[in-house]
Amino acid sequence: MMNSSIKTLGELKSSGYKSRSIKTELRENLIANIKEGKSSFTGIHGYDDTVIPQLERAILSEHNINLLGLRGQAKTRLARLMVQLLDEYIPAVKGSEINDDPLEPISNFAKEQIASLGDKTPITWIHREQRFYEKLATPDVTISDLIGDIDPIKAASLKLSYADERVIHFGMIPRANRSIFVINELPDLQSRIQVALFNILEEGDIQIRGFQVRMPLDLQFVFTANPEDYTNRGSIVTPLKDRIGSQILTHYPHSIEVAKTITAQEAKLQKNRTCDIHVPELARDLVEQIGFEARNSEYVDSKSGISARMSITAYENLLSTAEYRCLSSGSKQTNIRYSDIIGMIPSIIGKVELVYEGEQEGANFVAEKLIGSASKALFDTYFPKIKKLKHENDTDPYDPVLQWFFEQSSFELYDDSTEDEYASSLNAIEALNSLLDKYMPSILQEDKLFAKEFILWALAEYNKLNKKRIVKGFEFKDSYGAYLSNL
Repeated sequence: MMNSSIKTLGELKSSGYKSRSIKTELRENLIANIKEGKSSFTGIHGYDDTVIPQLERAILSEHNINLLGLRGQAKTRLARLMVQLLDEYIPAVKGSEINDDPLEPISNFAKEQIASLGDKTPITWIHREQRFYEKLATPDVTISDLIGDIDPIKAASLKLSYADERVIHFGMIPRANRSIFVINELPDLQSRIQVALFNILEEGDIQIRGFQVRMPLDLQFVFTANPEDYTNRGSIVTPLKDRIGSQILTHYPHSIEVAKTITAQEAKLQKNRTCDIHVPELARDLVEQIGFEARNSEYVDSKSGISARMSITAYENLLSTAEYRCLSSGSKQTNIRYSDIIGMIPSIIGKVELVYEGEQEGANFVAEKLIGSASKALFDTYFPKIKKLKHENDTDPYDPVLQWFFEQSSFELYDDSTEDEYASSLNAIEALNSLLDKYMPSILQEDKLFAKEFILWALAEYNKLNKKRIVKGFEFKDSYGAYLSNL
């Protein structure tokens, strides 16, 4: 903890402060959290029994870490949360470019300051939030960016040899001394740049333009990588991989409940909504189920992954679709409707990488296919499975609904219908009430309209009803009647 009265090296020594490496600092603070039963990675869901225990073991082992996983698996979030395991403040020699420890200086500047001023050497305090550095690895990253380069102007003005450390212009890594340094998408880094990291990881040497400078930097490296990159864009060179102590595999949520928790936490929901929007639990389930379907779809490249950001942005668009309807109708309150899911399509098509078959069909087709698959998957968890073939004496729980549509010429649900009009249209199909009472008895009253429309969409997916997009809405017909209309 920072003591604001300590401003010189002498005062720091008198306080009893003891230096420790960043890896020891992380380890000891983690041990304290574990003993107190305190979570070190709050806000991360679904990793309690998999990723987090492995990450904590790596910290206890004082390892450099590589987080390997597909996009949208909270790799960078995990690295940033490690900052909370650092001391709130640490002392450094004032004016040092590389955060020199006053008790164990490594730069010429700090050593000369201490030799000249002794116990009067001024110190500054660095907050833990300033001890996190992050660099996205791209093919154009150079050794100068990461490690540094010789500054000829500095060499000329100081009349020093290029082999002298004082003429070096430090790059990001030396400036991140005593900090957590994250390199995202490591395989994208050119092999020769990865080679330059060898000695820094192992011996603390840095080489700039052939000159070797002994500088035992104190760093906690965290790398992130996507398995897809190993074949598409590059790889982690073997000697560097060998020097990374722990490689930890991340994963997507294993259940819809965990996925919903993540979306609810991460979605940016405007506080100045123009109307009150009720979101049925079934709608939240649908948003997440679409992601699960996408990860298993024949049209989507599974190696690329489906980021959790797809569900997050889709949920945001779902609410905005309902708000848009309120703005158009002047209403102050609305419930999410099943047809509002069409508003999520822009979020879906922007987050999936399609295989050849998907490209041929088109992004919109794939998005609608994913929504349909999600509808069927959720429908089967609540209602009896629809059989393609059935015996003559079998009773079908959906027959009353299908009979109602057989007797009607058409049924429309309009995008801009008022709440009363929407409710009146769906409540007219009395057979839907029987299905809900029998198979979803605990559903909330305010969620019933959404569930009724959900049944219609699912029956259309199973070809029991015909669904067609019309101007500003959807039309539902019985399949036989739709067939005759087409003729």
